[in-house]
Amino acid sequence: MKRSIGVWQFAGFAAVSLGGTLLHFLYEWLGKAAWIAPFSGVNESTWEHMKLLFWPMFIYAITESFFFRKRGDFWCVKSRGIITGLALIPVIFYTYNGVIGKSPDWLNIAIFFVSAACAYIYETKKFKESALIRKNPWLSVAIIVFLALCFAVFTFAAPEIGIFRDPITGKYGA
Repeated sequence: MKRSIGVWQFAGFAAVSLGGTLLHFLYEWLGKAAWIAPFSGVNESTWEHMKLLFWPMFIYAITESFFFRKRGDFWCVKSRGIITGLALIPVIFYTYNGVIGKSPDWLNIAIFFVSAACAYIYETKKFKESALIRKNPWLSVAIIVFLALCFAVFTFAAPEIGIFRDPITGKYGA
């Protein structure tokens, strides 16, 4: 089976789009179950929307890693892609909010998909280039694990700063 990077990346975008959309509603659908809260959106804060991108990208990367074992730069590229997608969500959201002053739902939804697309386009470009220079690919894995821990901890103990604030209720975290 030919494992085309482009096909894998497109499938990743599709999986993240579907997974993130499902995670947006899963917490409510499961009656606000505490066990799903670290993985699902618990409110409408920017941080929670970043979480909707992180978990599907991370889980898909784990799946992909079994098929790309020979790529020494795999986790380096994936960590950079995940960070790119995560960074774009608040950058785009706060930039357009600063300019427009309002937050229409359709634009908020589009930010998620644009951020996911940009992350996968970035990864695809890096995968097609020569291998990234890396001294320790485990550092990339450690960064992703650190992000996972942050998403889990800040679900229940969110700092009282704007990125964690639910614009609807004014509350922080679950």
